[in-house]
Amino acid sequence: MHRNATRTAVRTLACAAVPMLLVAGCSSDSGGDDSAGPSPSASASSASPTPAPVKFTTLPDPCKTLSGDTVGDVVPEAKKKGKNLGSKDADGYGTCLWSGLDDYQYRALTVSLKRFDSDVTLGSGSERAAEYAGQQVAAVSQDEENKKVKDTPLDGVGDQATSIAFETERKDGKKTEEYREQRVVAITGNVVVTVDYEGAGFETGKTPKAEDIRENAEKAAKEAVKAVK
Repeated sequence: MHRNATRTAVRTLACAAVPMLLVAGCSSDSGGDDSAGPSPSASASSASPTPAPVKFTTLPDPCKTLSGDTVGDVVPEAKKKGKNLGSKDADGYGTCLWSGLDDYQYRALTVSLKRFDSDVTLGSGSERAAEYAGQQVAAVSQDEENKKVKDTPLDGVGDQATSIAFETERKDGKKTEEYREQRVVAITGNVVVTVDYEGAGFETGKTPKAEDIRENAEKAAKEAVKAVK
């Protein structure tokens, strides 16, 4: 009995001398299997998250989003094929410009397309598109040169759209020209379509009516959104 007690005391001292993480190995009652692999739940939690699927993976040529008839109606005397402003990432971003001078009436129209992929750290493609669209709308009122800014919801264009009317003045030498402008920002899936349209009357030409500018901008926006497929 005395010998067994002595062995037990020695074993206890030996265990006390090793790091705490190894004490469990000194227990004479340990019967666990340390070779067991990780549990299924642990493996599942360590798997990389997958980005949400997106509706659109490519973009159309922005200069082909409007028909020749629409360009002729909205921007008289403009080249109907438009001017592609170019992008190194044609599937992510693109802009086309049409401009024309009919007598003393100047009109200019741009259609910009921006597509967003889903990102596990930044959000889904549609969420990122909505955030960008909000920035495009806010940018008009944040520009101090823009006056009489008024934005309204635009129904029936994409998933959601906003139409913003405003006015601005630009100097050409000693002369100041008044411009009426309209921006339409529409979301369709993970793509944002931004249409900017402006008009001015040079020399003896009259400043275009705000209603005409609005109608033409919204007409172009509706057609451009439908071209995103």
